[in-house]
Amino acid sequence: MRRPTIQDLAKAANVSVATVDRILSGRAKVRQETMQAVQEAATRINFYGANAIRHRVLADVPEYHLGFILQKERHHFYQGFASMIEEKAAAQTNRRIRVTVRFAKSTVPQDLAELFNGMSGRVQAVAATGLDHPSVSNAVAALKGRGIPTFSLLSDFAPGIRESYIGTNNLRVGRTVGWLMANIAKRPGKIGVFIGGHRFHGHELRETGVRSYFREYAPEFELLNSQANLETRQLTYEATSELLERHPDLAGLYVAGGGMEGAIAAVREQRAPGDLVLIVNELTPESQQALQDRVVSAVMATPLPQLCDDLLSLMIHTIDNGMAETPGQRFLPIQIYTPESF
Repeated sequence: MRRPTIQDLAKAANVSVATVDRILSGRAKVRQETMQAVQEAATRINFYGANAIRHRVLADVPEYHLGFILQKERHHFYQGFASMIEEKAAAQTNRRIRVTVRFAKSTVPQDLAELFNGMSGRVQAVAATGLDHPSVSNAVAALKGRGIPTFSLLSDFAPGIRESYIGTNNLRVGRTVGWLMANIAKRPGKIGVFIGGHRFHGHELRETGVRSYFREYAPEFELLNSQANLETRQLTYEATSELLERHPDLAGLYVAGGGMEGAIAAVREQRAPGDLVLIVNELTPESQQALQDRVVSAVMATPLPQLCDDLLSLMIHTIDNGMAETPGQRFLPIQIYTPESF
């Protein structure tokens, strides 16, 4: 296949060859809208100078430096989250966005607070996943005092201090999980719930949602005391194995945070496919395979592309217009995957 020429690019962008030449050489001003149209066409036809055109387009647009703090650097979901942020930032055509991503090494509140403190003076806004703790709230307040807004993602923290929460409605997620369990289970029995820890606000809301649904609509099921699994695979595996041994009538298990891989492994080993209603959060290669094997009954997922689009828009709007007088929240629709989704 021959390499696209300037003439090909001009035709694809519906402009003259002279206009393309002016953009490539930088010798004369070209309207921003025209430059963007040429850049999009260059990317579409794989023109050899697409990167050079992009640099020309971005030369006169505002630049924003945004910071992101995520959990579990090696986990597939958070790797995908970071990649989606970078992809959405790079796709912006009317502004330049520099992205700094940091991963929490632990769930110790002071370690997360240090990551927030490290963003000061380096970025214009911060978005993070994390737990709710006074140390974290103090760090968010310090950033706010320096004019740097903070956005909480997936699980809320620093209420009243952070700029906005963006994620699913976790209480509604929990009630939906309760409905699914009560309607999928082959028989009434015991229900187990794992939360990541007692400082993950989103996990506690999901747990509350599950319990409120069963109290209201399915009292024939018995909910066991929730267990904190610290979002680790091994601890979740051991705790799930113990639950299955102690409670032969265990009808359902919900992993409200991380560590689902351990639950999947234990259920796969000790129960026949479909015998237990296992519901987990976030679609990964492992949870998708478990769905297809009928080990997992449903996956509650965050719509990451929409979250990243909305998040970048909110962060930039706040930088341009200032922080809101009243902290807000933006709920995204729940995505539910079942074995028949693929």
